[in-house]
Amino acid sequence: MKPERRALRTRVLAGERVCGVLLRMPSEELVEMLAVAGFDFILIDCEHGPADVGALRQHIAAAAMHGADVLVRVGEGEDALILRALDSGAAGVVMPHLDSAEQARNVVAAAHYPPRGRRGFATYGRAGSYGAVSGPDHKARLAEETLVIGMIESPLAVTAVDKIVAVDGLDGLLLGAADLAASSGPGDLSVPESRARVNAALASAGSLRLDLVGDAEAAAASYADGAQMVAYNLTQALMAQFAALLKPRPLP
Repeated sequence: MKPERRALRTRVLAGERVCGVLLRMPSEELVEMLAVAGFDFILIDCEHGPADVGALRQHIAAAAMHGADVLVRVGEGEDALILRALDSGAAGVVMPHLDSAEQARNVVAAAHYPPRGRRGFATYGRAGSYGAVSGPDHKARLAEETLVIGMIESPLAVTAVDKIVAVDGLDGLLLGAADLAASSGPGDLSVPESRARVNAALASAGSLRLDLVGDAEAAAASYADGAQMVAYNLTQALMAQFAALLKPRPLP
């Protein structure tokens, strides 16, 4: 009999450090290959990529068949997608553009059942084993296993980071360096300074830190610096690999 899989949230809160990949749909075969290769989780980008919930469910199921969990990056304020992603069996959600503690409380509420939140209750989908578990058991399990990560992507968010990490139910943060750089002006902290401030706030609060990286060297540096979760930007990694594969081609 196969041993029961430990939930991603359970693993990282117990101190395990995990490795994943950020990708966009449709990438069903890539999801399977990454899971077979041994990655712990797949972060599916439904903010900058397609958010087809039918395809999303298929990607989540493909990952689960090979022992990988799925996190879903939703669009800003997309409570309905949070509900559907979690009902489809996602291990958690990543919410972009958290600028305040109030916004952080809102995403926690959207991701959890009452009384902690306001997520609609159902046991007949993938997350509820199609009704094979009781309502109370389903509710108790997801209260412990649903992972909620926010993204810091503006100078305003960096300023408010201590209040954001203090929000009950927000498990951790990911710094969105590209958006942060785009929204920063001459009077704001630099991206490295902002990263240091966010990382210090996470360490002080005992919250999870998810880093997005482009290669193995950057991943090793993130782990050494204290990140519990690291995800490769698959597009960046693949484009670098494609460029490397083209190097042996003789020039005209």
